[in-house]
Parts: sequence; structure tokens; C-alpha cells
Amino acid sequence: MSKYCVRQSDVKPYSPANHTGTKNFRMIGPETVGATQVEVLIGEVERGKGALPHAHPGIEQVCYLLEGEAHVEVGEGEARDKFEMKPGEACFFPADAKHLFIATSPKVRVMVIYAPPYGEDPKKVIR
Repeated sequence: MSKYCVRQSDVKPYSPANHTGTKNFRMIGPETVGATQVEVLIGEVERGKGALPHAHPGIEQVCYLLEGEAHVEVGEGEARDKFEMKPGEACFFPADAKHLFIATSPKVRVMVIYAPPYGEDPKKVIR
């Protein structure tokens, strides 16, 4: 096995803060491949559950929907953008922008990319 190849079955899942019905698998990060500038995870989300409104100071986030459907909101007030996602679509959450991600189908699998890494650090989230 390569020190740079990671299998989801080898990664211990965790329940992220400020999320409901979600299991995340940190695929790329310091503890798996030594990455310091980017973090990649796979999220599995139950219908009606997901990320409650929050933002990450100084961290950009990308979500690429692998399976299922989701409702997404980015921004606040009149500048808020709302849309539905289907597999094969990606969305971007700018640094410091409030966002939410809710599964609308029975099973959702999403690849999430953070730059710089989030690392589930409570100091890196604004509710």
C-alpha cells in the first residue's frame, strides 16, 4: 500500500460538530498522508440532516455531490443563494460565508475539500 493512497474503509469515521446525522471520513489530512495545505473528506448524510448554518473563518470549502440530493444555502440576507444539488455537481463556500447543507434524499455521499485544512477545530467555525 502506498503512503499516499487512502481507502475509506481504513479511515475511522467521526460525527462533525454543528452537523446532524452525518459521518465524515477524513481521507486526506495530516494524519493520513501528511497534507498541510488541503483537507479532503467524504461525508455520509441521512435525509433531512446535515450541516446547520455556520461559517469557517479564513477557510474556503468545496462540496462535490457523489450520491443523492441536497439543499444548499450560501450567504445571508438578500445576498443568500439557495439551490438544490444532484450528483456530479459542486458548490463553493467562500471563506467566512455562512452556509448550510441538508440531505434531501435517503442517502447522500459528498466529497468535501477545505483549504487551508479545517481539522474539526472549534476555533475555525462561526455559528
